[in-house]
Amino acid sequence: MTGPMPTLLNYFPPMEPYLNVLHVDDDILVLDKQSGLLTVPGKDPSLWDCVEHRARQTWPTAGIVHRLDKDTSGVLVLALNKRAHGRIGSQFEHRQTTKSYVARVAGRMEADSGLVDLPLATDWENKPRQRVDYERGRPSQTEWTVMEREDNATRVSLLPLTGRTHQLRVHMREIGHVILGDAFYGDPGSFAAADRLQLHAAELGFTHPTTGEFTTFVAPTPF
Repeated sequence: MTGPMPTLLNYFPPMEPYLNVLHVDDDILVLDKQSGLLTVPGKDPSLWDCVEHRARQTWPTAGIVHRLDKDTSGVLVLALNKRAHGRIGSQFEHRQTTKSYVARVAGRMEADSGLVDLPLATDWENKPRQRVDYERGRPSQTEWTVMEREDNATRVSLLPLTGRTHQLRVHMREIGHVILGDAFYGDPGSFAAADRLQLHAAELGFTHPTTGEFTTFVAPTPF
């Protein structure tokens, strides 16, 4: 199924809490982003409400370093000055951060762990959807580990070794276990099986731009 793009008619970002702050200091603001809230404004002027806008109401210099999909919740770090932005941004660029996600996927996964290694590219006819493309796709790898098996679903830990758009969502679909509640890549049954996209950025680790200490921030999984 092709999921709807946010518009004024169907974008209803959560208001409570307005922002869920995990940590703040002179350099960084770490949030637990809610599912349903854009990280940055959308192209349509009606899509102004987002993490960036909300953060700047209190921290005017807050800048987005990386993004989470609108329907993905979890740990998101913003920089509060240019120096911090450059140092943290460089870590993302050079894969010096650690990321761990939790997802609930359709079906029971038989193996306990695995690696998905499939190149991804933008599906230009269905943008912003992504697709596997062996000719033009960029290398993309995701490690997965089963956390818990249910009757018709599996809870998994996902470790993205690369950071492509919709990587986790496409990779899970490609191995036959679409993430529940996924409007872009699921089918009517898997989409209706959850009241939100069951994908959460549970942990994010990076080196603090001032202290030089590697710190991991954790946001409890809400599903």
